[in-house]
Amino acid sequence: MSGVGFTPEQLAAGEALFRRAWQFVKSVPRLEVLPPAERTEMCLAGRSNVGKSSLINRLVGRSLARTSNTPGRTQELNFYEVPGASLFLVDMPGYGFAEAPKANVEAWTSLVRDYLRGRRTLARVFLLLDVRRGLTPADLDLMGFLDTAAVSYQAVLTKVDKVKPTELTRVVAGVGKALETHPAAAQSVIATSAQSGAGVAELRAEIAALATACGTHLG
Repeated sequence: MSGVGFTPEQLAAGEALFRRAWQFVKSVPRLEVLPPAERTEMCLAGRSNVGKSSLINRLVGRSLARTSNTPGRTQELNFYEVPGASLFLVDMPGYGFAEAPKANVEAWTSLVRDYLRGRRTLARVFLLLDVRRGLTPADLDLMGFLDTAAVSYQAVLTKVDKVKPTELTRVVAGVGKALETHPAAAQSVIATSAQSGAGVAELRAEIAALATACGTHLG
């Protein structure tokens, strides 16, 4: 259950894009070493331990992003690409609770916000939400920031294999209702599981369709 409808052609395009050999490009600890703003970029944001790296690995079909059960393991902007396409996927440091020194957390929080606010090639933020938590105050804070900065974002539920279908339906409806009052939010929710693969085809299709709409060369 994703709340998003895709044609067979769109699903096939997403599958084709992520069947290719995605690879790690670089980690960015500060804005000065960002790659040139010459490609369409889409990033995955969310609370610490929401499953960003695991979902990236499921999208590309192999262990590309480093995963950990320790909140706050990702502390830089990690860029991934597929050769021949003008597209970056970006894995962002998590927000909220993290097992890291306060100064480190403040530094990467500032990095994330400066990137989100000023990156002209950023086409969409995929806001990952643990289905068992729904929207938290930290998520709502980021949503308000993205609304103010006029940065397009879309809710992606994670770990949907951990709840019953009735609970998933309730959370999708609740998040969808909340998004109606946020001007920069896409009015659809994609429900995924890195474990079972649920919703992954839809997320791939969304990324491919959005890239095409942006005029991105996909090779």
